[in-house]
Amino acid sequence: MIINFVTSNKNKVKEFRQILEPEIKVNHIGMSYPELRSDDSEEIARHSAKELADKLKKPVVVEDSGLFIDSLNGFPGAYSATIHKKIGLNGILKLMKGVKNRNCTYKSAVAYCRPNKKPVSFLGEEKGKVSEKIKGSFGFGHDPIFILEGSNKTYGEMENCIEIKKFRRMAVGKLRSYLLNR
Repeated sequence: MIINFVTSNKNKVKEFRQILEPEIKVNHIGMSYPELRSDDSEEIARHSAKELADKLKKPVVVEDSGLFIDSLNGFPGAYSATIHKKIGLNGILKLMKGVKNRNCTYKSAVAYCRPNKKPVSFLGEEKGKVSEKIKGSFGFGHDPIFILEGSNKTYGEMENCIEIKKFRRMAVGKLRSYLLNR
């Protein structure tokens, strides 16, 4: 079985391949695409999957993920990639300066759609805290400021963070089960 994973993020492709292969081969379609503006990652992923499947005329998978910070009312959330490009991790930490409640949720929404069909989506989440400073060089995105619940290290400090990350592994695992059991 083969899936067409549409993303411009090669790090996500690596994670998807680690989770899905060899049973499900990941064909990377490296392109960016416009996204629906919404606070709901699953809605964004489903909309993108539907649009891309119909446009490319082939089944596709997309993923939308983000860091939802409790004290910032879920910000940056579904806008994490844009905010990361604009203000970076230092900007997020600046917004959090002096904030005691550093609880957050890392979310991944994966959607699958065939041309002219209704998309399905799968959500993975994990709780944690925003660190006080950027730590580590592993992973990507918000990994150097996300401390997994029950840990004292950021994902950025964990060399094997790809194997440990649950939020994306959970969502992609649900996709895997769906595809292998249809």
